[in-house]
Amino acid sequence: MTSVEREAQLEREELEADLDEAPTQTWWARIVLAQGALIGLILIGLIVGFSILSSSSFDSIANARNIATDTAILLVLSVGEAYVIITAGIDLSIGAVLIFSGVVADKAMLAAGGDGWAVILIGLVVCLGCGIAWGTLNGVLVAKTRISPLIATLGTFGIAEGLAFVMTGGVDLSNVPMKLVTTIGAGRAFNQVPWLVIIAFATALVFGIILRFHRFGRHTYAIGSSQEAALRSGILVDRHLIKVYALAGCMSGLAGFLSLARFATTTIAGHETDNLRAITAVVIGGTSLFGGIGTMLGTVFGAFIPTVLQNGFVIVGIQPFWQQAAVGTVLIVAVVIDRLRRSSQN
Repeated sequence: MTSVEREAQLEREELEADLDEAPTQTWWARIVLAQGALIGLILIGLIVGFSILSSSSFDSIANARNIATDTAILLVLSVGEAYVIITAGIDLSIGAVLIFSGVVADKAMLAAGGDGWAVILIGLVVCLGCGIAWGTLNGVLVAKTRISPLIATLGTFGIAEGLAFVMTGGVDLSNVPMKLVTTIGAGRAFNQVPWLVIIAFATALVFGIILRFHRFGRHTYAIGSSQEAALRSGILVDRHLIKVYALAGCMSGLAGFLSLARFATTTIAGHETDNLRAITAVVIGGTSLFGGIGTMLGTVFGAFIPTVLQNGFVIVGIQPFWQQAAVGTVLIVAVVIDRLRRSSQN
């Protein structure tokens, strides 16, 4: 055997060895990449566990309805936050934008007067308009001035919340049409499914389909993976980032409208940590903080886990404060899995 033949044989043996190791690497990579499915299994496990521990209290239809209703507003916020995080950004202002939108909409509906659908529509338009305006401002700051998303949205968080307190004097407003509260806030379709839940899930479904199949979603993933590569492929990165942050603001405005419908007041103090809750839900659901990875289904699972934990702890008789520790643990595990996922891909 000549030296050339021996060298070729060695190369073939090395290649065969690599192929023998490949299934193990693929198996591990698949487990790590399936974080959304893993979170889904965790959620199912929590539901089954609490159902067993609480006999028939937890798994009742009424309790399932309560859990879904409690998650609805957070889910809407998380939809917009998921798009932002997939672009490797962050939006800390969504909770403050929710509050601001609700305050302005409350004042607009009071000025319009009446209790009809026309007044409710005015409130919806004002909420969405305020949200889009704040989101667009965030996008311009991030895309055009190159300010860090963390700093830019932290600044608009303070501005929006401060203006809301100035307009209300720190006191909640309750000039909400009762028709809005009794229909969208407390009403149910077919006497079974709350309208809040239908609106939240429809929002997640629509923007999940866009994220998965539409060009807008593909561009969002591309920017999160590499802005430089996205630019070279012809994507207008700055314009797209502005749209993504405007979308997050729009979702905050919609969440503000749903909050008015459910609580019949602006509930200013109740939404100050919504930004952190939404970010937690998105990250737990498998969206990478480094961008380029994430699904809407995982975000839905991530939004439900804190609510299920809190509800289950109360029913079982465990102090609900343990919910924060449990959510924190799941969040750390999710970030560790994300690190392993990125390492396996590299």
